Amino acid sequence: MIDRDTLIEAARSAATRAYAPYSNFHVGAALAFADGSVLTGANVENASYGMTLCAETVAVGKALSEDWRGQLEAVAVIGGKAGAVGSGDPVTPCGRCRQMLNELASLGGNDPLVWCAGEAEVLEMRLSDLLPHAFGPGALE
Repeated sequence: MIDRDTLIEAARSAATRAYAPYSNFHVGAALAFADGSVLTGANVENASYGMTLCAETVAVGKALSEDWRGQLEAVAVIGGKAGAVGSGDPVTPCGRCRQMLNELASLGGNDPLVWCAGEAEVLEMRLSDLLPHAFGPGALE
């Protein structure tokens, strides 16, 4: 499994590619899979705000569209103002992103580690702790 600092650095690098002209808040996400592969995403804002895509959603969409189904082992998320990503408190995935991550993890029956990086600390938890009692594919059976 990829180490924490390497995955956080991949998320930080992704954040530099964010399109955030309205909030100037850049977020990067990195997804690590069992085979060592890492996919990243950055937030993409839109003038209609509601159309904005979070970094985690971009990464999950990329994973599913590139046929990465299951075996999600870890997720790293980092954010902050452009030029200061990672300063301040850790950024955690929003509710929508937690659900998106859960869907991807459910495909492999995994409960990945989630690392949320900030200036002075890195929060570490399992996805099930971040989204307890999640609604997933099994609820539709």
